[in-house]
Amino acid sequence: MFEMQTMAIFMLIGFFVMLMIGVPVAITLATVGFVFGYLGFGPVLFNLLPARVFGVVAGYQWLAIPLFIFMGITLEKSGLADDLLDVIGHVAGGVKGGMAVGIILFGALMGATTGIVGATVITLGLLTLPTLIRRGYDKSIACGAICASGTLGQIIPPSLILILLSDIMQLSVGTLFAAAVGPGMLLVLVYIVFILILGWLKPDLMPPIPKEERSRVSGKELWIRFWKVVVPPIMLVVAVLGSIVAGIAAPTEAAAMGAIGGVIVTIFSGRFSWAKLKLVALDTTKISAIMMFILICAQVFALSFRGLNGEELIAGMFEVIPGGVNSDIWFMLLLIFILGFFIEWIEISYIAVPLFLPVLIAQGADPVWIAMMITVCLQSSFLTPPFGWALFYLKGVAPPEVKIKHLYKGVIPFVLMQGVALFLVFYYPQISLWLPKTIGW
Repeated sequence: MFEMQTMAIFMLIGFFVMLMIGVPVAITLATVGFVFGYLGFGPVLFNLLPARVFGVVAGYQWLAIPLFIFMGITLEKSGLADDLLDVIGHVAGGVKGGMAVGIILFGALMGATTGIVGATVITLGLLTLPTLIRRGYDKSIACGAICASGTLGQIIPPSLILILLSDIMQLSVGTLFAAAVGPGMLLVLVYIVFILILGWLKPDLMPPIPKEERSRVSGKELWIRFWKVVVPPIMLVVAVLGSIVAGIAAPTEAAAMGAIGGVIVTIFSGRFSWAKLKLVALDTTKISAIMMFILICAQVFALSFRGLNGEELIAGMFEVIPGGVNSDIWFMLLLIFILGFFIEWIEISYIAVPLFLPVLIAQGADPVWIAMMITVCLQSSFLTPPFGWALFYLKGVAPPEVKIKHLYKGVIPFVLMQGVALFLVFYYPQISLWLPKTIGW
């Protein structure tokens, strides 16, 4: 038993060493799993692998992932985002920091339609950062607002991470979607309050859109554009999520409705073309294939780690930590937060969550509550210098005058606000649990 757990420790060390030298995560998972599984048991252990892989790829729930990705990329490629942000900016433009508030709201809406952090941050960066700088916004504030709003798709349904966690934790996708509404809206509210207070205290950092420019667009014209540009995506999101929460459709069925709805919205906006549809299909296939490949490779890692009594090793590690279940939860969140510096949320979900979850469940922790804290924590790791993925996405499309120091300085307040939101969700579990309980889930 001791030798097996020793091998499990070396397995984890090998995993992190391969990551540090730049080996792709999927290859790292499979390689470490095969090598240490073979050293521990020979080829016998892997007789179970075909059944596990088949169980994964045959899972009906996984159809929701490419369908939601298809819906999001369709709306992104259609160019609706351009008009959407312009309308929101004019509506909120008279307020000090109004454009930044518009970006937060736009990011929340994009998160609800795409759920893809990279796509949202890049879209926001290309569309808004040059405009904000031209309008006199502080570069750091502009970068921080874009990065923070771009990561809202990690928690606002239909978030891909919630779909993955539902399978890992054996929970209903609808329950997690309902539970995420409270923390997601909490983050949006905290961001907006911060921006409005900062705009009031230091108006020179975030000047409003000049009145002359706003007067060029009549109220009637703005109202018409609002109904044509803003309302259809919102109605699509409400229809998809509402059908899941109300129990009318399963998540996979709702995702199919969202994919078709995305095409219909694009057609009615006059932005549909077969060339764009082909690009959407290709991008959807690439993203879905990468996610499924990582998932399959994670099965090799999980099978070997469990065979080497790795779960008992993790359980023993938690027993050493003083303070009971609360300390165990914060230890898990800290580790997930640190892992977020180096690897993507997909890999973290399939590596860390299965290791820690059984221990926390055995101590009576609510799995839905745990899932919400994990999601908020993973979102924070996208922003944290120096390795936050959102920073790299934005730097790649930022104007030359925007330096990396502006990105680092800008995201720090939003990381602190995410920490505040995480503490609130921890100390007030009803933020995430009230809606599922109200519905009766």
